[in-house]
Amino acid sequence: MRAYRALLGAQARSQAAYRTSFVVDLVGNVGATVFDVVTVLVIFGVTRELGGFTLRETLVVVGLSACGFATADLLVGNIERLPRYVRTGLFDAVLVRPLGALPQLLLMDLPLRKLSRAVFGLAVLLFALVSAGIDWTPGRVALAVVAPLAAVVFFASVFVLTATVSFYWVDSGELANSVTYGGRDFTSYPVTVYGGWFRALFAYGMGFAFVSYHPALALLGRADPLGLPSWAGWAAPGVAVVAAALAALAWRVGVRHYRSTGS
Repeated sequence: MRAYRALLGAQARSQAAYRTSFVVDLVGNVGATVFDVVTVLVIFGVTRELGGFTLRETLVVVGLSACGFATADLLVGNIERLPRYVRTGLFDAVLVRPLGALPQLLLMDLPLRKLSRAVFGLAVLLFALVSAGIDWTPGRVALAVVAPLAAVVFFASVFVLTATVSFYWVDSGELANSVTYGGRDFTSYPVTVYGGWFRALFAYGMGFAFVSYHPALALLGRADPLGLPSWAGWAAPGVAVVAAALAALAWRVGVRHYRSTGS
């Protein structure tokens, strides 16, 4: 752990060396998450309900999604640079060090400037939970704590899982972004606004419905309009564990498949 702490400390010192620039980056990076919330507010400027959900109920969905994705993007999002590391040979240097390859990659360029996004996402979630009129019980308090953590694990797993495609196809960046950032956009709204095969694929085939939609239903005490049982709202941690296991397996297989740059 001493080596990992040294990597993290070096990144923090280097990124904060120019304080004004670092502060500007912090402020500028919050914009992406702000726009996600503003988009929802604009939609509710012309309608009272969205997919059968009021503004306060939808904000719970948005808060869970924003908090989970922004935190995962802060901690794991720089794994998106893996195609460049593979193409330039930097990944070879990572592999010869006596440290885990994945932790090294995550700490080599930890984007601390994205901390503002995570803080704003958490603020949106707290505001949504306070203003939604939730009938708090011990179980719902526990879910309010566990669900955002499960969302972080799920999105982090998606980042890693899509990045492993680079071991087989270096120019896979846009494909990965369509799943990671597309998943963020998908989970920012109740899944009832989607339909057909698209909802079936993203919501249940890929598990995105368990990031924010079903936990929000459980917190709000609402039955699922799509007919799933009430326990689905409590399945988020289990889905996150499965996603993490799949990402870990894909990463191990991908590293074993890797045959150095230029292969």
